[in-house]
Amino acid sequence: MRYSVVAVGKAKPPYADDLAHYAKLLSRYARVDVTEVTDDEALVRRIPDRHYVCVLDSRGRSYTSEALAEWLEERRQAGRDVCFVIGGAFGVPAAASADDRLSFGPMTLPHMLARVVLLEQLYRAHKILANEPYHH
Repeated sequence: MRYSVVAVGKAKPPYADDLAHYAKLLSRYARVDVTEVTDDEALVRRIPDRHYVCVLDSRGRSYTSEALAEWLEERRQAGRDVCFVIGGAFGVPAAASADDRLSFGPMTLPHMLARVVLLEQLYRAHKILANEPYHH
């Protein structure tokens, strides 16, 4: 499976270290391409064609880790690569059309932290799908 993450802002420590850690762990299960852009206009332009687009939004749907794993498996079974879109300080612009919206809860997270949580949850979902233990 292939994931694209299109996000506003360049990752810096301490987030960059965590992102690299989870990207490395996740690489055993899926390909992850991260595209960092400078502004909202570039964000919309860099969303790949033919991907299932999922915007991270505090008003989106929340999942348990197990339910997220099932959701990802449904995308895989449908043969759809998934693009996760993470906006900057003001969220994702309305011009970014989405197939779905994902929330990590009603609280607003800093966008860099949301990137770390996303990669960790993708890794956890693949561990669940592989029936492997996860203790990180």
